Amino acid sequence: MDWTGPPEDVAAIDALIAAQFASLCWAPGRDPDWAGFAAGFLPDAPLYPSARPARPTSVAAFVERMGGVRARGLERFDEAVAARSILVFGTVAVAAVECRVHENGAPAPGTVEMLLLVKDGDWRIAAQAWDKRPAA
Repeated sequence: MDWTGPPEDVAAIDALIAAQFASLCWAPGRDPDWAGFAAGFLPDAPLYPSARPARPTSVAAFVERMGGVRARGLERFDEAVAARSILVFGTVAVAAVECRVHENGAPAPGTVEMLLLVKDGDWRIAAQAWDKRPAA
């Protein structure tokens, strides 16, 4: 079975993933795009942060938490896709994404994120979970 999916679907998922991580970045003079981040998800999509025990959170609660991190003095946050693997079958897909993270210009432990995606017109994230890479 071919799980690579049509090139246009893979490209659309790639673009969605890149936009998601870019929307979370901020720096002096550059605000995060919280609305753009939220728009990439289906309504009520659960997020599972790396904290254990695993507990789902909403997109709105995650955005609020990240806004609090920024307000408490994290002046610069950059997250970018380092590698990814996408499997597509019809209107469902999964993506595994390795992310590089910099906080205030210094490398921070990256993450590996797993996304469940659904195509209903456009591709959207139905659920997302992640874990932090151990510090090097």
